[in-house]
Amino acid sequence: MNKINFYILLSCLVLFTCKKSNTLTPTNPKTPITTTYSFADLKVNGIYSGFTYYALNTAPVIKITFSTPINLASVGENILLNDPLGKAISFTPSLENNDNTVVIIPTALQPITKYILTVNVGLLSKTGDKLQSSISINLITAVSDADKFMRITDDELLNLVQRQTFKYFWDFAHPTSGLARERNTSGDVVTTGGSGFGIMAIVTGISRNFITRAEGLDRMQKIVGFLKNNVTRYHGAYPHWLNGVTGATVPFSTKDNGADLVETSYLMQGLITARQYFTGLDLAETNLRNDISSIYNGVEWTWFRKDGGNILYWHWSPNYDWDLNLPIKGWNECLVTYVLAAASPTYHISKSVYDSGWAQNGAIKNGNTYYGVQLPLGSANGGPLFFAHYSFLGINPIGLLDAYANYETQTKAHTQINYNYCVANPAKNIGYSAECWGLTASDIPNGYAASSPTNDLGVIAPTAALSSFPYTPAESMAALKFFYYKLGDKIWKEYGFVDAFKLSDPWFATSTLAIDQGPIIIMIENHRSKLLWNLFMSAPEIKTGMKNLGFTSPNL
Repeated sequence: MNKINFYILLSCLVLFTCKKSNTLTPTNPKTPITTTYSFADLKVNGIYSGFTYYALNTAPVIKITFSTPINLASVGENILLNDPLGKAISFTPSLENNDNTVVIIPTALQPITKYILTVNVGLLSKTGDKLQSSISINLITAVSDADKFMRITDDELLNLVQRQTFKYFWDFAHPTSGLARERNTSGDVVTTGGSGFGIMAIVTGISRNFITRAEGLDRMQKIVGFLKNNVTRYHGAYPHWLNGVTGATVPFSTKDNGADLVETSYLMQGLITARQYFTGLDLAETNLRNDISSIYNGVEWTWFRKDGGNILYWHWSPNYDWDLNLPIKGWNECLVTYVLAAASPTYHISKSVYDSGWAQNGAIKNGNTYYGVQLPLGSANGGPLFFAHYSFLGINPIGLLDAYANYETQTKAHTQINYNYCVANPAKNIGYSAECWGLTASDIPNGYAASSPTNDLGVIAPTAALSSFPYTPAESMAALKFFYYKLGDKIWKEYGFVDAFKLSDPWFATSTLAIDQGPIIIMIENHRSKLLWNLFMSAPEIKTGMKNLGFTSPNL
């Protein structure tokens, strides 16, 4: 082969190779088309209301409809029903509506419990398509209608509630000081105001034969001795919290590390009530009375006028002076603070301080009507119900009048508004009814708040309705029966009812608080016998002080 032919042949081979190479180079493959189907409809017990369902029976029928027939074999792994702890709940699935609708019927759901039904994207259609997006459905079951405890008479039920609640202040009292722990998890932290409530509970316990008089006297001697000899006082007033072993102040907040005049007044209310109860002529009861009078007379109420002003102030700190700057003015839970300040034989305030400070020269008045009830004093809709409880554990509002209000009308109106609001339930909170009502300060999920018709968080506190027995006896009894017979398996515990609950997203407190347990036992007793009212109002200082403020009452 000559050179020319060789080069021609070589050129052809190169061209052929290049052409072949270009032909065999693969192009990018097309992305496979994945088809999906979609959710179309949902009904629980025949009703659609979004993706959350309340007050369900324990075997609801859930029907989820899709845009295409479903492969029943894929349901088990891709439709899941779980309780709040993540435990799988069994159910029976089936298909209907040409297999486009999956029917779920759970088994063994519990009352007042939230369940979550999840439909994953892995749920296959009959043609192998996947669900476009997952679905989550909240299912909340209703309160069971079954009684949780045997029915007893109304009187027996009141006795039971008082006895069980009493245990908080007797069995759970701090072993060293005898004072009331702030709450059931407080350890050595005791509460001044709550201990005042606890002292009144002890008097009730003796009267109801829960303990003997000797046992009650022994506990009172421990409490009063500790308050007299161990606790740091500030111008005679006590701190909000203190250590039950040492008596040292436990700061309520950074600047609230000294005197709390309102908490002190709740303590004095309890101590004066006990002094009026232990009237024996023996040395033990005589010394107890003398010690209580000494503690009360040592409170420098006039100091808390802050440089002689015409209003009392809530706090004073040895480190921060008056920095918290919180004047005590009505209408709220602090009427008893002004009454005790006016009643003091040693540091009494004048009527002008009451008129200018507490009553704000008449600005305390309201007069508007809420939920069909006229409210004499205070803020719109009355505020939280503890306003009608704390000061009136000892002060008897029945027939009580001054220049600003009839306090029987005030306390009853406040309570009735709170009740009527819950029955009307404008916020559509699940569970509110004529049997389930009462908004006040209490624990809430992940916190603490003062609930009221203007701050309705969907949380009911048993203390609100039960401490209102003197004002709304029929409505309070209906609530008590509901709390005990219908919710008892959830909220009736070692020291009576737990602090609060919420039925819309079921939550039940595990806590009990001195300031909420105390009014229950005390106000039920005032409803039954007026015991604490009669004792506190019998104190000569209280009679004089209230008359000096312009109060009139058959009990003064």
